[in-house]
Amino acid sequence: MKKILLLIFIILSAGTGQAQNMVASSLKAMGAPNNPRVEIAWNRYYDAGQIGEICARLARAHPAFVQHSSIGTSVQGRPLHLLTVTDFAAGDPERKPGMYIDGNIHSNEIQGAETALYTAWYLAESRDENPWIADLLRQKVFYIVPTINPDARDHFINQGNTAHSPRSGLLPRDDDGDGLVDEDPFDDLDGDGHIVMMRRKNPHGRWKSSPDDPRRLVRADADKTGEYDFLGWEGVDNDHDGTLNEDGPGYYDPNRNWAWNWQPDYVQHGADQYPFSIPENRAVAEFVLRHKNIAGAQSYHNTGGMILRGPGAANDSVYNARDLRVYDNIGKKGEEMLPGYRYLVIHKDLYPAYGGELDWLYGACGIFTFSNELWSSFDYFRTKEKEAGWFGRQEAVYRFDQLLLFGEGVVDWKPIEHPQFGAIEIGGLKKSWTRTPPSFMIEDMCHRNMAFTLFHAYHLPVVKFDSVTVRKQNGLYVTDAVIVNERMVPTRSMHEVTHKFTQPDRVVIEGTKVVAGLRVVDPMLNIAEEQKYHPERIEIASVPAMGRVKVRWLTKTPPKRILFHSLKGGTIVYSCK
Repeated sequence: MKKILLLIFIILSAGTGQAQNMVASSLKAMGAPNNPRVEIAWNRYYDAGQIGEICARLARAHPAFVQHSSIGTSVQGRPLHLLTVTDFAAGDPERKPGMYIDGNIHSNEIQGAETALYTAWYLAESRDENPWIADLLRQKVFYIVPTINPDARDHFINQGNTAHSPRSGLLPRDDDGDGLVDEDPFDDLDGDGHIVMMRRKNPHGRWKSSPDDPRRLVRADADKTGEYDFLGWEGVDNDHDGTLNEDGPGYYDPNRNWAWNWQPDYVQHGADQYPFSIPENRAVAEFVLRHKNIAGAQSYHNTGGMILRGPGAANDSVYNARDLRVYDNIGKKGEEMLPGYRYLVIHKDLYPAYGGELDWLYGACGIFTFSNELWSSFDYFRTKEKEAGWFGRQEAVYRFDQLLLFGEGVVDWKPIEHPQFGAIEIGGLKKSWTRTPPSFMIEDMCHRNMAFTLFHAYHLPVVKFDSVTVRKQNGLYVTDAVIVNERMVPTRSMHEVTHKFTQPDRVVIEGTKVVAGLRVVDPMLNIAEEQKYHPERIEIASVPAMGRVKVRWLTKTPPKRILFHSLKGGTIVYSCK
């Protein structure tokens, strides 16, 4: 008996160990769940395995609101974790408007995964305390894939890298055309996990230490000699071709490989072999194409503080003017919610890009999509962009490190013996500094960007019957139904309507013999057009943003019910009395 009691005590202790270590909050801070079931520290970054553990914990703690699965596997066999978040008791998720969210398509842009995870966590943990969240989960479904590049994410975290590497995935590629694959990567000469810069003393060199901060290397004045030769990133010429670090893991760009306006590598660097040659991208595409209810999408990147929309190329003319008004309304609201961020058009305000994910989501699927570049140089000292620079001026980066990180973000210059260059020094910014925010700024970044995405999700279609009237006229029954959309996103984008590549919305009358079905195209003048085939199932192009449509039937007897069904606008039912 004692052994049984001891076993029960061990099991209960294991189940409550986490709760015992938590300190309950005595005053709820606004904007955060109070004493959540799943406690997650949002002041750090997680590798692919830890992301999977967090996903599993959320699903276990909130089984009625979170399901954990996978959309496929990566090149190296890691799962592409999926969290489906909704109120499962409030109807079939696939008949609700869906919001797709992913992050970390570029492996060094890691905080996209944390922001996506934070969204799932916040929705699940806040629904009991916040009626707005509870209502959102009743009406919408969220499909959240925290990282779509888990292999290279782990490479960035666990291997020697700069802040900018690897942008690629880990499919083997011969980058320098010498017949060898990935044979000349960065070399972490001191084994600290950070690839920094190399310099060599030279009284006639063109570089010198900055007078403001000796850790920073700057160019010497044009009319003066310097102190050093600048040798580039930390590494060795492994293949003895006279070039360092030119063939690392990958190297392609997963965000140039999508089957919309794709261009070969000689036009668009990083495009890889053909559209969807990258397995992770193909898994995302197959998932999205299976879920026709996805009406909005958000991809999280870094850095620069931008809310991006397409088109990526100036010659992409499918962005319809009416759809652009929807983009503008949401994007400009984002500038208010995200201080220092700017709402931009990729090809016009940034650079031309072909074969991007957000262009495919809109162009091939009609999904309103944004990409946010997380973390802004505005956040260093809250200065304006023209003073801070898009990616942060070096002076501000080093000054911030000195005043707020106490030197943690920079490797001080130190001597090392290089196998080819001899006596050199290595030093500079760590991989985890500049592109990724420091610990005390992560949660702010996550919450503000999540709020922008939830604003977008809130404005996915919410369709209702505004009125249904049935009257007898000349021996027949005339039924008029008015359907309204209470949100800014239409049930079908004008791009879909114009090019007819998705199924129209349908209004179906049941329980009666239908004589005629009509679309009322001008309610004021009572002008209607007849649908000759299948009059019981009237097809309508879309229920527009904050708009309405009206349909009419002539029937032999009063109807029993009317259904509205839209792939992206959801399904609603009206029971006639």
